[in-house]
Amino acid sequence: MEEKQLTFEEAINKLNEITNRIQKSDCSLDEGFALFEEGVKLADYCSQRLEEYNVKLQQLTGKLEGKNEQ
Repeated sequence: MEEKQLTFEEAINKLNEITNRIQKSDCSLDEGFALFEEGVKLADYCSQRLEEYNVKLQQLTGKLEGKNEQ
């Protein structure tokens, strides 16, 4: 992945571009493998970000539920 921290949306868009490129088969085996490797890294990054947001969402909704019970 690039040195610059991608937003979730940028990472998803780049992952879609890589997927489309590989599906079109317009690249060499070496290039396809490199793209696949980058795609795996992007997918891991997106999964990690989603998990972080899920934890934050659970924390926020837990706080809201606690306030509603008072």
